[in-house]
Amino acid sequence: MNLSYWEIKSWLTNIDYTIVGSGIVGLSCALHLKERFPKAKILILEKGTLPQGASTKNAGFACFGSLSEIIDDLKTHTEDEVFQLVQKRVEGLQLLRETLGDDTINYQQLGGFELFTHTDDLLEECKAQKEVINTLLTPLFNQDVFSFKYNPFGFKNCQETLSFNQFEGQIDTGKMMVSLLNKAYKNDIKILNNITVKAFSEDLNTVKIKTNQFEFSTSKLVIATNGFASALNIPEVKPARAQVLITKPIKNLHVKGTFHLDQGYYYFRNIDDRILFGGGRNLDFKGEETTALTQTKRIQTKLEALLKTTILPDTPFEIDHRWSGIMGVGKQKKPIVKQLSNNVFCGVRLGGMGVAIGSLIGKELADLT
Repeated sequence: MNLSYWEIKSWLTNIDYTIVGSGIVGLSCALHLKERFPKAKILILEKGTLPQGASTKNAGFACFGSLSEIIDDLKTHTEDEVFQLVQKRVEGLQLLRETLGDDTINYQQLGGFELFTHTDDLLEECKAQKEVINTLLTPLFNQDVFSFKYNPFGFKNCQETLSFNQFEGQIDTGKMMVSLLNKAYKNDIKILNNITVKAFSEDLNTVKIKTNQFEFSTSKLVIATNGFASALNIPEVKPARAQVLITKPIKNLHVKGTFHLDQGYYYFRNIDDRILFGGGRNLDFKGEETTALTQTKRIQTKLEALLKTTILPDTPFEIDHRWSGIMGVGKQKKPIVKQLSNNVFCGVRLGGMGVAIGSLIGKELADLT
């Protein structure tokens, strides 16, 4: 890359903190670092034209877990671990709302619903475990979180009873990210896009970074790339692609709230009188363990079929747009926030809960460095 003296001097000299990834975690980390160290020179490197992972590609669910998901988590985590997972999500959402403001991100607490198919016994398990989960979460909410409602939305080919979480909300993902980016710019945090970190090495007090465009040095390196973390030698995180589609506007669309189906592997909502619908990773776990931002016929066909048979069974619709995002998952759901070496740190493995915990992980990462 043909850099001038001025470019090197202004953007790539005397960098105190270099953050890889301009998603929720990276931007939140940068903002908290700027609060702690107002004179620090902070640079964010982003491989995409826009944040490349899931921060600008998610469904905008301000959620902390469906009833069946929390029940399933108790099979592989202790009660205390599950409580801490939910607590982090609740605290993270509160921090996001406090940082940006509800009006700015169009936060609405319309509740979250879970649908159950006719072919599984999940509803009965949820009914049996509801009181246990509500008791577990009472210290966080001081009242019951989950209840059951009869289907008021006209969904078909599913059981009439829905699980309801009164505390679930939704946001406008685009507005959230624009607001975070504006805050970063106002705080003199520099962001360079279309820059991929290829490698880095460490001396006593310096980290040398090699990118696809240039090389430079920084005092500290912070990795906040979540689903792409394995490319920077963080093997505990695997990419998990989420495929999404959205319909054209639909008149008299009465669907309100956030919705989960099939243990949360499918999710949908109303945004701008359209149905945004994503999921299907469970159809091909191995195939969706990828960082390729593409779609597959198998999953897109399944999404369209569920729209026709279950979500909008009596309503004509057209698909307007399709996209994919990359999450970071692993054997455990607890995020990884740790020091990798003297001057290298990471905050990754958000497990599909980036909107909920991204702000908090960013703050923890800033405090750690």
